[in-house]
Amino acid sequence: MARIPGPPPLDGLKRRIEESRRARPARRNGQFIRETFLLERDAARQKAREWFDTWPKAAYWTEVESWRSLEGDRIEFTMRRLPSAD
Repeated sequence: MARIPGPPPLDGLKRRIEESRRARPARRNGQFIRETFLLERDAARQKAREWFDTWPKAAYWTEVESWRSLEGDRIEFTMRRLPSAD
């Protein structure tokens, strides 16, 4: 029976994405501000609540853009919001 290969390593892709993001100047003219966190589950909930309290969803379109559960009950998540409520 033929062996099914596993997924390819993503180290090169991750490195290229990081380099691309660093090379681009940060543009905040009307675009979302994003911040990624890696915290224990309870701390992650607290951090997300802090964002919603500081930048209300109705004014800043604050939201948890993405999240994933990791080993050891850790959560990696990205919060996003508008730079201003105008």
